[in-house]
Amino acid sequence: MHELPQQLVNGLLLGSMYGLIAIGYTMVYGIVQLINFAHGEIFMTGGFGALTVWLWLPAGTSVWAALPLMLIGAIFVSTTIAVGAERFAYRPLRGAPRLAPLITAIGLSLALQQAVWAWYPEAKSPRSFPELPGGAINIGSVTMQPGDIFLLITAPVCMIILGYFVMKTRVGRGMQATAQDPDTAKLMGINTDRVIVVAFAIGAAFAGIAAVARGLKYGQIDFRMGFILGLKAFTAAVLGGIGNIYGAMIGGLVLGLAESMATAYINNIPGMDKLGGQSWADVWAFVLLIVVLLVRPQGILGERVADRA
Repeated sequence: MHELPQQLVNGLLLGSMYGLIAIGYTMVYGIVQLINFAHGEIFMTGGFGALTVWLWLPAGTSVWAALPLMLIGAIFVSTTIAVGAERFAYRPLRGAPRLAPLITAIGLSLALQQAVWAWYPEAKSPRSFPELPGGAINIGSVTMQPGDIFLLITAPVCMIILGYFVMKTRVGRGMQATAQDPDTAKLMGINTDRVIVVAFAIGAAFAGIAAVARGLKYGQIDFRMGFILGLKAFTAAVLGGIGNIYGAMIGGLVLGLAESMATAYINNIPGMDKLGGQSWADVWAFVLLIVVLLVRPQGILGERVADRA
């Protein structure tokens, strides 16, 4: 029997991860109306960046001591790749038809997968990722691991920092102005190219943090993990209202809760095992997306997707 509080916590954990990744989709789309389908692989490379740092550290290093360095490694790798992609893959196509950057993003996604596979030949199978020491933490009927606590703390802290950055800093206000009207923003002296680079970098940094959180939670990463998580994060961005940074996190939480509940309860309906059982776990996210697009296509927070697509 699945306990409801445990499933709620599981949903919040999943949703926090989806939300951190979805911010990259929604920030880029909000400014340049580009759906960066390579973002899932940027998330994946962040995980391998953190793993590389861990493997370079002396044997016996505490995971707690290594965690800040692993986060720096993840953020550095994911941000470097995202900024490079913006400069050399997307910027030359900024005035091209919408289909051109979309195809480029898909090609970049495949290229990043193969690059990681070449760098880590053994990445065909999941690679072990260090786990935070300490046993399970029981709060009533809810059980959480140290990696879960890290994720639950990191996600809201990242959102608070991002909210302050966007609302209170000069670059953040420049991002808002560029999102509303890039031509007018240029006339007002805003360096829109720099604003776009910052948007790519912030989204990639959050994806790198999410990759470390996923590795700590599940104890492994692999070069394919960015594909399905990237699709789910994009779904979360659409659910919340793509282009709205707060909507990305809200959409992630809604998606995570829906997936957790559906996996726990719908999959256990008699007869579901004949339809695939647990293999349906990834289906519910897209079922929810279809329902929301039919009922409220602008997303939870009202971003008008149809007008901006």
